[in-house]
Amino acid sequence: MKAIYVREPHSLEIVELPEPAAGAGEVLVRVGAAGICGSDMHIYHGTNPLAKYPRIIGHEFAGEIVAMGPGVGGLSVGDHVAVDPVTSCGTCYPCSIGRRNVCTKLSVFGVHRDGGMTGFVAVPAAGAHVVPRDWSWKKAAMVEPFSIAANVLSRTQCTEKDRVLVMGAGPIGLTVLMGAVLTGARVAVADVLDSRLEVARELGAERVVNGGRMDLEREMADWTDGEGVPLIVDAVCIPAIFPSLLRMASPAGRVAHLGFSETPSPVVPLEITKKELSIVGSRLNCNMFPRVIEWFGKGIDPEKLVSHVFPFTQARDAFRLIEEKPLETCKVLLTFQG
Repeated sequence: MKAIYVREPHSLEIVELPEPAAGAGEVLVRVGAAGICGSDMHIYHGTNPLAKYPRIIGHEFAGEIVAMGPGVGGLSVGDHVAVDPVTSCGTCYPCSIGRRNVCTKLSVFGVHRDGGMTGFVAVPAAGAHVVPRDWSWKKAAMVEPFSIAANVLSRTQCTEKDRVLVMGAGPIGLTVLMGAVLTGARVAVADVLDSRLEVARELGAERVVNGGRMDLEREMADWTDGEGVPLIVDAVCIPAIFPSLLRMASPAGRVAHLGFSETPSPVVPLEITKKELSIVGSRLNCNMFPRVIEWFGKGIDPEKLVSHVFPFTQARDAFRLIEEKPLETCKVLLTFQG
């Protein structure tokens, strides 16, 4: 089978590898499509401290079950599935309280173990979630990106009563926007690119703010009649702006952070205490695939975020496009079958 292989940083190859077999509790999936995520780019560039090389990359993927290992029930050969890339030990403290996405022995397909940018991949049956057969592979592969949004909105208990500020109108920010709008919340989006803000407006943002030329704190005060924003989701994750998020948050508000920067931020504890803010981290997803599949059934169209599709044989071209023309891309997918 063919696989997209990062032998070492800056070395992207298409290689021939043996087809895997499904072990106990696993299913063998013939991959239909896989998305290129920012983390895949970081692995390619050698800037992901968690990645191990060499590596078949890809954690956003979907396909068809072609074989099942011993002990698998509830699934059938021929099922179309979106694959949750998060695997956990099930016994550590986070797992014991239902937070498997921060397992102390966490393993993610495409990062810690070989992933889904390949012809076939054996995955735990528990992570294979059946999707309707009439969905395109593009749609099915988008379940994982939207699971990031579902996780942060769950962690922050977003409801229809909320006003939500989404920082950043890239792929993750837009998935958060679409999920929050479906929930019934009123959403504002901030970015520095008018083209991305226009997309956000088309996807349901009530207010868009170009932070490069507008005073975001003033705009949010105006939007909320001076009360502050109840929920802020930071998909930009620039440490220097974190204090501004605390200032914009309403009393009893929540600020969610999605980034992995090790750069310190000059946080002012007074803002946290006097408003009794909740500062929430959100990583990957915790059993959110069923919720996202339900979202898609209720009207979210994930293909609106797919800007480019390449056959896997043109993977180098796809990565080059993201590197050289990032402002022209949103979600880029690779297809492995029709």
